[in-house]
Amino acid sequence: MADRVTVIGWDGSPLTAAARAALGAATLVAGAAHHLALPEVPPAAEPIRLGSVSLAARRIAGHRGTAVVLADGDPGFFGVVRTLRAPEFGLEVEVVPAVSSVAAAFARAGMPWDDAQVVVAHRRTLRRAVNVCRAHTKVAVLTSPGAGPAELGLLMEGVHRTFVICEELGTDREQVTILTSDKAADHTWRDPNVVIVIGGPVSAGEGGGWISGRDPGTGPRGWTQPAEAYDGPLGEGETDLLRAAQLARLGPRVGDLVWDIGCGSGAFAVEAARAGAAVIAVDRDLTACGRTDAAARRFGVQLQIVRGTAPHVLENLPEPDVVRVGGGGAAVVSAVADRRPQRIVAHASTRDEAELLGRDLTEHGYRVECALLQSVELDTRAWTEKERSVAFLLSGALADRTV
Repeated sequence: MADRVTVIGWDGSPLTAAARAALGAATLVAGAAHHLALPEVPPAAEPIRLGSVSLAARRIAGHRGTAVVLADGDPGFFGVVRTLRAPEFGLEVEVVPAVSSVAAAFARAGMPWDDAQVVVAHRRTLRRAVNVCRAHTKVAVLTSPGAGPAELGLLMEGVHRTFVICEELGTDREQVTILTSDKAADHTWRDPNVVIVIGGPVSAGEGGGWISGRDPGTGPRGWTQPAEAYDGPLGEGETDLLRAAQLARLGPRVGDLVWDIGCGSGAFAVEAARAGAAVIAVDRDLTACGRTDAAARRFGVQLQIVRGTAPHVLENLPEPDVVRVGGGGAAVVSAVADRRPQRIVAHASTRDEAELLGRDLTEHGYRVECALLQSVELDTRAWTEKERSVAFLLSGALADRTV
């Protein structure tokens, strides 16, 4: 019974001596069709067309002989190594790596990628991958059938990005295409491919960063910033402590899409975007949209700003994960609840209004919590009261979903 498997990464380059030696001794070789066609694969070895890695692992575990698995790029980077190392198969895994497809794609584009987010898109994760592309300035997307460049472009409607699409890297049919995201659906793309998604202020920088992907330490500290950071004044529903409580209830994170309805100064929208989430900020007021755009530029975050009156303007927006309702009352809360986001927060100035919003959320199947928040700002020179604010904070969470 096999207890060891050698995994060989392939990037189109000639195989290393270690890879050739492992293949030469193999009695079973698993891989895609183009892997099994390599001249180094022994004719007498049992070939397995690699579809389900789990099924292949079971075949390998039961094989009497020496097994090799061929995989594109670096098999330890979003690759087959994780599955093959599962305890249930009892396999000892040895890896001969190659250049990852992401590294190869950025090399073809002549760009650094230490500051890029890397996501995998398949039918189940496509929407979250798109949200990362909405929120970040440089993203590499490892695609799959049904979740490729065309689908990415269609779901990014309303957001302008540049796509660098790298098809069949390392093969004779390799092709690199650069186009805008709205044109991606006009073409048919060959698998496998990697899509580099670029948008927003991307600069070469001096000295590089200190962490791979998005630097979580950019910008000022604190979940919320004072009014002067947003060229105040702020609205009654935008106080620092209320925003902090709303952020805590919603917990926006990478891969989420946040709606901020009645965005006002843009304070909440910017702070949700700083957490790594994609944000659509909605307001009917042109001045509010302008302030939100200015705040986003000041803090260096990506926002989509939609001018219109809720709830009607919400009908054509993509599905949200969490929503802040900053204005519009019960009609807007009800329309949002119809879209079934995981969590909703709203505020009210009176108990009667809070009860109305709470009943509506409860009728939509949300578990409702309400807190009366009172904050008093003090002048620390004389320890006298400067400003007092009171608001009811309502939050709703769907009990039948992971939150």
